Amino acid sequence: MAMKIEHLSYVYSPGTAFEKKALDDVSMEIPNGQFLAIIGHTGSGKSTLIQHLNGLLEPTSGTIYDEGKDIFSEGYSRKDLRSRVGLVFQYPEHQLFEADVLSDVKFGPKNLGLNAKEIEKRALEALEAVGLDSTYYDKSPFELSGGQKRRVAIAGILAMKPRILVLDEPTAGLDPRGRDEILNLVSDLHKTQRITVVLVSHSMEDVANYAQRLVVMAHGKIVFDAAPREVFTHLQELTEIGLGAPQVTQACHMLREEGWDVSPSITRIDEAVRDILYCLKESRRGQEFPKGT
Repeated sequence: MAMKIEHLSYVYSPGTAFEKKALDDVSMEIPNGQFLAIIGHTGSGKSTLIQHLNGLLEPTSGTIYDEGKDIFSEGYSRKDLRSRVGLVFQYPEHQLFEADVLSDVKFGPKNLGLNAKEIEKRALEALEAVGLDSTYYDKSPFELSGGQKRRVAIAGILAMKPRILVLDEPTAGLDPRGRDEILNLVSDLHKTQRITVVLVSHSMEDVANYAQRLVVMAHGKIVFDAAPREVFTHLQELTEIGLGAPQVTQACHMLREEGWDVSPSITRIDEAVRDILYCLKESRRGQEFPKGT
């Protein structure tokens, strides 16, 4: 088990007029090698939760165990933890500051106290992993496109060789092509390097297409925790907490209301096409078409 979260609560500005409970008795486990997505409306607690995973925030109560060790216990090395749990913030390009791409990616490994040869090796491997070749090494990161800047920022985290990669809205502000490139990159890293991924997103389509498991948060609590196709069957409950489901899932629910025998757990277009074609095929065998056709 990579991480175990037990009864985690967090209060901002306790004892003041601005006191706000952001997390309320959250418990969950994150197995090694899983691709986990967390969704929730603004203020649901998802960003606060992930900032606890590498010790940036300390809980008001509860704790987190990394490989069985309490990360908030006295003597536990937060520096070591942050090399194992890499956190990529929203708009990570705002964290780029070195004169060139290669220097920026080297920054993290340098802070680990590694020798120059190992630092260079890790930086080059990380840049290769995110698809940036030697033509980018001497460029200023500020000359790159939005998607390329995200790749550099992710490479800087990968160069520290984390076991867990945590990404907070990594596609925010990107065009559709840039969004797909970043999500495909993260998916490839998960598959090829077997990195545990925790993805915070507001896109139902993205979490349906990439995540193995989906945690839905509202008012600082976990509302659902299951495979995406199971979570998205709860369309009414999701709507009530200000969320929804992938458009194709919503369309299939509407078809079911019209009498079509399509699955309510569909999350992808190819699945919807399969079920709709099957319904049409059965109809042509002498059955009546569903109403509304």
